[in-house]
Amino acid sequence: MSSGALPVLSPQQLVSCAPNPLKCGGTGGCGGSIAEFAYSYIQQFGMTTEEVYPYAASTGKCVWNASMGEPRVRIGGYRRLPPNSYTAVMLALARVGPLAVNVAADDMMDYEGGVFAGCGSSGNVDINHVVQLVGYGTDPHGGDYWLVRNSWGTSWGESGYIRLRREATPACGEDRTPLDGTGCAGGESVQTVCGACGILFDASHPIDAVVVQGGEASLVV
Repeated sequence: MSSGALPVLSPQQLVSCAPNPLKCGGTGGCGGSIAEFAYSYIQQFGMTTEEVYPYAASTGKCVWNASMGEPRVRIGGYRRLPPNSYTAVMLALARVGPLAVNVAADDMMDYEGGVFAGCGSSGNVDINHVVQLVGYGTDPHGGDYWLVRNSWGTSWGESGYIRLRREATPACGEDRTPLDGTGCAGGESVQTVCGACGILFDASHPIDAVVVQGGEASLVV
């Protein structure tokens, strides 16, 4: 974009309007869903800004319609990476950019800083939260990490981010409650998930994303 600034998009539009017909990761809205359904909705209808469709902290009724103006973002589709592939995630981060990933978030609640290694692979790795994987690096004390942007506000973690331990040969475990995160009604009862907090299991990103301004579209991804 000529301004160098990206619009602040409306999560409420997705919460209220993106359907979850297969009951994947929940019942839809604040009851849970998956990133792929959000991408499908944006591909069909586009996405507006927070200013036009403000956050309401509840599912609410979908009120988006053409009279509210032209969507600010459109996408041509999305790509889901191969499950549990460390190499695919590393390459996508380097070549495409941030990814939507699913993690087991319960153990992260009290995170304050540093490279987090608090998610084990024994027992039930309950994937139940979508976050944004934005990068990776190496800490001189904590070792290799994934840099993850959460949605719990800037007072949590490291200004809203967490660094999850990154292993070239990631440990794997079992998610025995897949309906909490990525599973769909009638689907598998157990899923093998790999990486810290299951971060490698379900990663995806939009393709052919454009920002629309003044009737002109600028390619982003």
